[in-house]
Amino acid sequence: MALRKPPLWDVHAERDATFTEFGGWDMPVEFDSIRTEHEAVRETVGLFDVSHMGELEVRGPDAAALMQRLTTNDVSRLAPGEGQYSAITDSEGVILDDTIVYALPEARQPDTGEGFLFIPNAGHDGEMEARWVDHRDEWDLDCEVENRTAEYAMVALQGPDSEDLLADAAGEAVRDVAPFDFVEADIEGVPVLAARSGYTGEDGFELLCPWDDAEAVWSALPCQPCGLGARDTLRLEKGFLLSGQDFDAESNPRTPYEAGIDFVVALDTDFVGRDALADATDPDERFVGFELRERGIPRGGYDITDAEGTVIGTVTSGTMSPSLGEGIGLGYVPREFAAPGTDIGIVVRGQRKDARITDIPFL
Repeated sequence: MALRKPPLWDVHAERDATFTEFGGWDMPVEFDSIRTEHEAVRETVGLFDVSHMGELEVRGPDAAALMQRLTTNDVSRLAPGEGQYSAITDSEGVILDDTIVYALPEARQPDTGEGFLFIPNAGHDGEMEARWVDHRDEWDLDCEVENRTAEYAMVALQGPDSEDLLADAAGEAVRDVAPFDFVEADIEGVPVLAARSGYTGEDGFELLCPWDDAEAVWSALPCQPCGLGARDTLRLEKGFLLSGQDFDAESNPRTPYEAGIDFVVALDTDFVGRDALADATDPDERFVGFELRERGIPRGGYDITDAEGTVIGTVTSGTMSPSLGEGIGLGYVPREFAAPGTDIGIVVRGQRKDARITDIPFL
């Protein structure tokens, strides 16, 4: 099957970006160097094309009811213009995906109900569209589910200078946006939804705009272009989960409690997987971060051992941290090894390296 291309693909190619397959998309992985792009985001500002993320809209009288029953957080807390991080779980409480749910402003809602936008990870939009439609029909709920991934472009402006740059392009109102909330704005005549969110651990915004207007928005935000390589090192330093890698319903099934995102689970709401999670709040394995104490780069799939060399887990994500200058990684270990300061080992290319469990975020 041919890879999907973001609307800015030609712009990135003209900039001599290198590309990689990710979630069924052909995405830029690097423009100048991962280190250059990483440092720009940590120190000033960088711009990512994240149009591979999905966008689904749910509208109608029963939109809130459907969102409440298919996401783990409490959708009823959202007022128009607000957003929340959440998980999507199956009946066993296993994470299918993580997402951000936005309550659409009143002007974008139908006359007879509520409207929501939620953002599945790359390659999950079709799966989630089918899940929402199937459950809507099963529960006889009155709302429309629309997959708009092919209509929206998304770019992420990230870094300590992102607010100033966006305010210059979109107006001062963006300065008042709280984390996870959004405001409607205009960039070069293009309507955008500017959400104060991101995947780097720095202040920043994710901007949704019409697919065909992506180049106008991208060009109006002149700064260091960044690819998925820097996005990965940045999110790793902050200990953020990567769907399909730090959890996967098929290859690495995990609950929100195992994955360390129990704060998105509202057990006082009735969602798919709620009953299973109510009995799983103290899991046997925990998601942890670790730092290598010897030279080496941990990679996904490497063994985690105890101090004596017995395998106790597997690295899910790892890298050489550009900010710290040492190897860092994420993975799951039994609870008795999960406390920060616990000595462990990472088997790097067949050789055990001393490591230590540490608090996440690493920075």
